[in-house]
Amino acid sequence: MQETLIKLMPNLLDKFPDFLEAIRDTFIMVVWAGAIGFVLGLILGIVLTVTKPEGILENRVIFKIIDVITNLFRSIPFIILLTALMPLSRLIMGTAIYVRGAIVPLVFGSVPFFTRQVQSALSQIDEGLVEAAESMGSSPWEIITRVYLKESIGPLARATTITAISLLGLTAMAGVVGAGGLGDFAVRYGHDRNMTDITWATVIILIIAVSVIQAVGDGIAKRHAH
Repeated sequence: MQETLIKLMPNLLDKFPDFLEAIRDTFIMVVWAGAIGFVLGLILGIVLTVTKPEGILENRVIFKIIDVITNLFRSIPFIILLTALMPLSRLIMGTAIYVRGAIVPLVFGSVPFFTRQVQSALSQIDEGLVEAAESMGSSPWEIITRVYLKESIGPLARATTITAISLLGLTAMAGVVGAGGLGDFAVRYGHDRNMTDITWATVIILIIAVSVIQAVGDGIAKRHAH
């Protein structure tokens, strides 16, 4: 078994400690950027939903500002966002490289995407439920928590799954410009030094990670399907 592994993955075994560190760095980036992005995206998605025209807290000014900003950041390619936000990363994190330096652009890259996903998930709620809650004297906060969020757990789980998988891809892209993680590992060894076994090992790990995220998201969505 050991001889087979040496034949199939000689470079990977030689760089195995670095490989484990790259997996850890990717995990850290996904967890931190994902957690921050989830909170901000959820809040902004809710605000867009309730302040839209004929929403329960209609406010065209707030809606338009958030809508325009969301569209603006969604239209910027992530590789450009990485370089454009370097000064902000240095200001907030103290560095613009490695894992810490990647958190800020990863948040800016994922929040607009998740905001739209949340907005889409909440828009699936039957307006009749909202009107019924309003007629019963429910406050806006109660409508948000007991109607919008409670009734859209399934769609929100799918939205979170899609965003997490997208964020995993962004971490790989961030690795190209020195953020560390599997992207950096694959480029530095697999591409630049033509170590194909490292490239394939990285691909396999990413496929496994995506499959796990998808399975968890699908499981939550099925449990809360109507």
